[in-house]
Amino acid sequence: MRTESEPAPAGHSPSPEAAPTAAVTGRPTVMLAMNESSRARVLVPAVRERLERVAEVLSISPGNAARSGNAFLDDPAIRAALADVDVLLTGWGCPAITPDVLAAAPKLKAIIHAAGSVKGFVDPATFERGIQVTSAVVANALPVAEFTVATIVLSGKRAFRLGAEYKLSKQRPDPGAVPGSYGSTVGLLGASRIGRMVAERLRAFDLEVLISDPYLTAAEAAELGAELVELDDLFSRSDILSVHAPLLPETVGLVDARLLGLLKDGSVLINTARGRIVDAAALERECVAGRIDAVLDVTDPEPLPPNSPLLDLPNVFLTPHLAGAVGNEVARLGELAVSELERFAAGTPLKHVISSTELGRIA
Repeated sequence: MRTESEPAPAGHSPSPEAAPTAAVTGRPTVMLAMNESSRARVLVPAVRERLERVAEVLSISPGNAARSGNAFLDDPAIRAALADVDVLLTGWGCPAITPDVLAAAPKLKAIIHAAGSVKGFVDPATFERGIQVTSAVVANALPVAEFTVATIVLSGKRAFRLGAEYKLSKQRPDPGAVPGSYGSTVGLLGASRIGRMVAERLRAFDLEVLISDPYLTAAEAAELGAELVELDDLFSRSDILSVHAPLLPETVGLVDARLLGLLKDGSVLINTARGRIVDAAALERECVAGRIDAVLDVTDPEPLPPNSPLLDLPNVFLTPHLAGAVGNEVARLGELAVSELERFAAGTPLKHVISSTELGRIA
């Protein structure tokens, strides 16, 4: 799978693979912990077949339990089944895995998450007990990176704004008004998994790539084909700036009026990360003034209110939060998770382990 080689997030040297898992007698017992919709989308027939070849999959799961209360423990049958579970295969809609749940699952050795972040449901006690936690965040990062690169290429020709203006005026623009991509400077805000994937893919184009991340070194940036710069330089030098920072308390509103003001006239801001990273009022002012273009897959709020001026501006191109895995792309998450389970069953190191120290730096 293409996503298996994804690098570590910014601030982390590529960590060694996890130690080999403890041997399990026979096939591991797996409980599915995700809602019914996720199960259908992630565990497509071919993936489900692989899963059932390698593991004993319990027929009962908290995905079928009531959404209120503790879905693992309030149902006596699920509580009893936890006693024999080696692996929880989790996904969207997973109930909280609390210390009480862990206590009811004495054999639990791994939580394999067939989705992105584990921060919302995995208790720190999981790591203290030595349970391995893995995530399919890499499989979700790939389509975002592909989407971003596509928007960068189109933004080089200002295709979104000029296309919208063409529809209104019915006139082709003056060729001299189209900047083109050759030699343009692309700035990446954040060396997250997605940011790194974007940087690597931009090597194929005649672009100068800048990157800003407090946990990245100049040498690491150079390996990605980018120049490490300070935040102000990133904004003042970029023709196209793409946001790839995680949404953390310290990044809410990070892209404020001052930084937006550093962008060149006619530059393009792309946001496929989270809307709240960008000051919504400041961005609206810049776009309404027509000083910059914006390509926004995420907004604050989301969706935008019907009276938002961003909905009608020709220099703003909006997509409905679809850069991440959608449609048939979601199957990649299941494929990655089952690959991890196959490694677990074989007693070999897992490839996408999340450590407790990473939780503060990832979304």
